[in-house]
Amino acid sequence: MRDRLGQYAGLEKGDLTGPNPVDRGKYGSKIHLITERTGLPLSVGISGANTHDSQALIPLVKGIPPIRSRRGRRRRKPHKLHADKGYDYNHLRRWLSGRGIRHRIARKGIETSQRLGRHRWTIERTMAWLAGCRRLHRRYERKADHFLAFTSIACTLICYRRLTK
Repeated sequence: MRDRLGQYAGLEKGDLTGPNPVDRGKYGSKIHLITERTGLPLSVGISGANTHDSQALIPLVKGIPPIRSRRGRRRRKPHKLHADKGYDYNHLRRWLSGRGIRHRIARKGIETSQRLGRHRWTIERTMAWLAGCRRLHRRYERKADHFLAFTSIACTLICYRRLTK
C-alpha cells in the first residue's frame, strides 16, 4: 500500500524478532549477556523474543574474547559459570564440562532460585544499565546487525563508565 508520498510500507518486523510469549504476542527481541563477577559485559547477543534462553548459551560462551590477566597467559574461558533454571539441560552441562568450565546451574524442581540470587543480581543490574539506554529499551531498528551494534556500544559505555570510577 502506498502512502501520500508515494512510498511503499516496509516490513513491520525485523530480523531476529519473534512473538513475545509474555507481552500479548507483540514482536520483540531478547538481549543475552555474559558478564564477569562485577558486572562488566563480556559477551552479548540478541535473538527473537520467542527463542529459548538455552539456545543462546553456546554462542555466548564461544564469543568471550581472550582476557588479559596481570600475570600468566590470557584466559580464553571462564573458570566458573552461574546460570538460572532456563539453562538446566544435560547437553549444556556436558558441553560446559567438556570445555573445562565449572558450572553452577539451578536444577528444575529441585533447587530454589534464591541461592543462585547471590550471584544473579550482577546480571540483573547490568541488564538494568542496558535498559537505561533509550535506544535499547524499545527496538527501533529493523536490521538485527544495527540493533546488535547499538547493544555493543551500550556495553562499551558501561565498561568505560565502570573503569573510569
